[in-house]
Amino acid sequence: MAKSACQKLKLLTLSRILWQNTDENHPMTVPQLIAELERQGIKAERKSIYTDMEALRDFGLDVQSRKGRAPGWFLGERTFQLAELKLLVDAVQSSRFITQKKSGQLIRKLEAQASVHQARQLQRQVYVDRRVKALNETIYYSVDRLHSAITAGKTVTFQYFEYNVHKEKVYRHGGRRYTVSPAGLIWDSENYYLAGYDHHRQELRHYRVDRMADLAVISLPRQGVPQDFDMAAYAAKHFGMFSGREGQLTLRCSNRLVGVILDRFGLDAILVPDGPDHFTVTISAVVSPQFLGWLFGLGDGVTLLRPQWAVDMMVDQLRETAALYGL
Repeated sequence: MAKSACQKLKLLTLSRILWQNTDENHPMTVPQLIAELERQGIKAERKSIYTDMEALRDFGLDVQSRKGRAPGWFLGERTFQLAELKLLVDAVQSSRFITQKKSGQLIRKLEAQASVHQARQLQRQVYVDRRVKALNETIYYSVDRLHSAITAGKTVTFQYFEYNVHKEKVYRHGGRRYTVSPAGLIWDSENYYLAGYDHHRQELRHYRVDRMADLAVISLPRQGVPQDFDMAAYAAKHFGMFSGREGQLTLRCSNRLVGVILDRFGLDAILVPDGPDHFTVTISAVVSPQFLGWLFGLGDGVTLLRPQWAVDMMVDQLRETAALYGL
């Protein structure tokens, strides 16, 4: 690159040096800045550095200087603070629906938001967690397409699969494409789900995004999704996003489970005292094996009172489980 062209890039190069190489604990002196600029083919004088720093400040960068035992120039406030980046890295690494490969790519991009010195702390964060990650590499792009379809009010089509014991994809319905009008996306139990109106079944259903293949947005306008569809209420009814029969269920709970009930159903749940040690609560839920398992996990602290069909399902589930152990 010609010398004159290099000089035109001086301010941009200087801002990049500050962004990549400096922070509050790692300032660069003027001689160091001049040496780094020259290494990149740009001549600079001491006086011009001070003028450039003022220009960068006027542009909006938080360029700061410090005197004393560790003098120099550094970039102060950034788009993300180090603590925020650590939180985002943890979220990416612990998110099951993001594959290991995509997690690494996203974390490297997050590291670029910090200085090279701070990035080392983020790299140490990466190896803290060893959670199982999703296998479907396309999920990252599927989520983006689904958001686009929701915003545009369009319908999507896709194939849906499971894995067999050989870890091979087995497509449902012989590979027939599903046609769904998306209502929204739900993040539940470390998985991403699409909730929407299934055109074939003509009902609202949900699908794991990492089980979708060959997702496409088509021109067909969205249909079947109620105008007042409440995504939060839909997600709250489906334990682990398992399907089943929906109903108004009444539970009798020990007072020690108040926190458990409020954590699951929110502060709007109406708790009615029932004697000195118990309360009742009526909730809307989809009765599935996952829901019944949740109830069982609470032990003798909760009793399902009604409706009777839900009580019968609970009893049948307990009998089937007991039979597996010869009881």
